[in-house]
Amino acid sequence: MLRQASRLLSRSVTAASSKSVTARAFSTELPSTIDSTFVESWKKVAPNMDPPQTPSSFMKPRPSTASSIPTKLTVNFVLPYASELSGKEVDMVIIPATTGQMGVLPGHVPTIAELKPGIMSVHEGTDIKKYFVSSGFAFLHANSVADIIAVEAVPLENIDASQVQKGLAEFTQKLASATTDLEKAEAQIGVEVHSAMNAALSG
Repeated sequence: MLRQASRLLSRSVTAASSKSVTARAFSTELPSTIDSTFVESWKKVAPNMDPPQTPSSFMKPRPSTASSIPTKLTVNFVLPYASELSGKEVDMVIIPATTGQMGVLPGHVPTIAELKPGIMSVHEGTDIKKYFVSSGFAFLHANSVADIIAVEAVPLENIDASQVQKGLAEFTQKLASATTDLEKAEAQIGVEVHSAMNAALSG
C-alpha cells in the first residue's frame, strides 16, 4: 500500500515538473496571426464560415520600451472638467497613493496606483508645483509616461486655511452627532479630506 502510494506520488511530481518546463508564453509574446492548424480544422467543420477571432486579434501591439531611460517624465494630469497638464515633461512627480507617498521618475516600473486625499507635487528643475487631490488613479507606463486622473484637484496656494479649519470643525461635529450609517460615512469622508488639507497646509 505504502509502496504504491509512493510510486503515485513520484509520478505526480514528475508530471508537474515536466509541465513547469513547458510553460506557456505570455499573451503579449504570442504571434498576432491566427493559428494555421486551427484555421484548417475550422474549415473542415464549417467550410462556409470564417474562423472566429480571439480577443488578441483586436489588441494593438504593446508600445515598445525605450532601450535607454529618458531624461524626462511626460505627465498628463486631467480632471473631469479640465486638463491641468498635457504632455508636460518634468523631472519627477510625487503622488499620494493609498500605499503611501510615491515618487515617480523617468523609467519607473509600470504601475497602477490609487490616489488618496493628499498633495501631488510636480518637480521641474527648481520649480515645484503642488496640488491637493481628493482621489483618483495614476497610470505609470513603461515609456516614462504618467497619466494621472483625479476627481478633484486644486493648486495648494488656492486653498483657504480658515475655510479648511471651519469645514473640519463642522464635519467633526456631524460625525459625533451622526445617527445613521450614511450620515457617519459622509461625515467621516469630510473629516478625512479636511484633515488631509489641513496637514498639507501646515506641512
